[in-house]
Amino acid sequence: METNLYNTDLDRNPANYQPLSPLTFLERAASVFPNYTAIVHGSLRRNYADFYARSRQLACALAQRGIGRGDTVSALLANTPAMLECHYGVPMCGGVLHSINTRLDAAIIAFQLDHALAKIVIVDREFMPLMQEALAIASVKPLLIQYDDAEFTGPETTCEALDYEAFLSGGDPEFAWLMPLDEWDAISINYTSGTTGDPKGVVSHHRGAYLLAQGNALTTSMAKHAVYLWTLPMFHCNGWCFPWTLSAIIGTHVCLRQVRAEPIWNALADEGVTHLCGAPVVMSLMISAPEAEKRSLDRTVQFFTAAAPPPEKLLAEMKTAGFDVTHLYGLTETYGPAVVNDWHASWSDLPAGEQAALKSRQGVRYLALEGLDVLDPNTMAPVPRDGKTMGEVMFRGNVVMKGYFRNPKSTQEAFEGGWFHSGDLGVIHPDGYIQLKDRSKDIIISGGENISSFEVEEALYRHPAVGVAAVVAMPHEKWGETPCAFVELATGQQADADALRGWCRDHLAPYKVPSRIVFMPIPRTSTGKIQKFVLREQAKVIAFGDVSMSASKA
Repeated sequence: METNLYNTDLDRNPANYQPLSPLTFLERAASVFPNYTAIVHGSLRRNYADFYARSRQLACALAQRGIGRGDTVSALLANTPAMLECHYGVPMCGGVLHSINTRLDAAIIAFQLDHALAKIVIVDREFMPLMQEALAIASVKPLLIQYDDAEFTGPETTCEALDYEAFLSGGDPEFAWLMPLDEWDAISINYTSGTTGDPKGVVSHHRGAYLLAQGNALTTSMAKHAVYLWTLPMFHCNGWCFPWTLSAIIGTHVCLRQVRAEPIWNALADEGVTHLCGAPVVMSLMISAPEAEKRSLDRTVQFFTAAAPPPEKLLAEMKTAGFDVTHLYGLTETYGPAVVNDWHASWSDLPAGEQAALKSRQGVRYLALEGLDVLDPNTMAPVPRDGKTMGEVMFRGNVVMKGYFRNPKSTQEAFEGGWFHSGDLGVIHPDGYIQLKDRSKDIIISGGENISSFEVEEALYRHPAVGVAAVVAMPHEKWGETPCAFVELATGQQADADALRGWCRDHLAPYKVPSRIVFMPIPRTSTGKIQKFVLREQAKVIAFGDVSMSASKA
């Protein structure tokens, strides 16, 4: 075997090698800019020195209660300063942060607490009744800590819980916090499923969080001291790693307890917000707000969205209102978005329709992601770059999860062939930009023909009366499946099922036209994603003759 002379007597040592961890971002920010405003929450203004000290106090207090390397600390919190402190304080004592979706029911929360082996739970007072219900059926019996947010004006709760501020006061603000022994050590666990099927506890590590957090800043062109508005839930993929990104660029977090139009517009205007993230539903909320609630902006604000591509009309309205919208894509398993629709300056000279088509593509890999491709899942060969041949979108690199916690079978399946299998179906264009066409479970197979629900939705979105559209497979006696469309009409608009089907016939192949169109509020998750599994069940009800769910006029 040939010897590499450069590896001889040149070993790693503390002087030239340290594990990568985003925790160091906060230490540096507090050291260099101690008096700079780190957090804004209502009337609260907290600088980096205090943010760092409180995070160390939390780490110390947790360590005093027995939390060490690899122990799980769960958090059921809104977008508040305490949630930011948990993103640093929990891993600073070696713990693993488990952020819980505040919209889940008690049974799913109980399942997550048990599966994650939670030892301590930090809960916002608003969600304490929900947590008490979950703990009543959970097997674990974690220490309970209640956080009282000054911005919450709801009723008091009665429970045996420690007070968050009192708990912190017992910690040392000079606590010598722990760097990970290995950058591969877990920093967080986030769940992608509930009590049914294999548990999917996505484990992220310090290295990936460090790289994705920096990748955010590079991808979004965040300048030093950027101001970020928390319209994206921090429980969702650890807020796409932005709790760590803001410390890296010494930015300001503007916390927002509830995603409502008026406080969003006020924060944009009064706090000098430069960046925010959210699903298209957040954009719709902002644009449809009464004119009295809207505020004029003296700058262009960067808005980053994921989930389904925003409709062309919404993109135009956002641009008029002063926002530059960029489409991102990723999964919990990739620490949040790891793909960006990197915009070319020449595209801005194209007609609006062509620009909208380009903006609907998911794009290319983040700098922090090493591999992104569309492969045939059976052969693992790349599909042709023709923008037509469908395959599965796959990821490879340092911002892919460690794996699924306590689930080796699902982990092995997800990493089959040396790539992470996303489960998303898409195409890749000649310029290397990928575009999603469907989830593998959402593809509609009608008479042997594959129908992309995304394609049908895009056609519906082009109709001026359509505000939100979701298309799923509906059982059909002859064809096996046919498309069923669920539609929310845009404010002030009217249309009936026949009109929308006629529109689809003008823009789609006949077999892709929805056989049924149902007008109803579209069910969404707390992060704005459409719950297609709910709609699939409703489509089955329709198919089997429940007249109460029949297509109707708006």
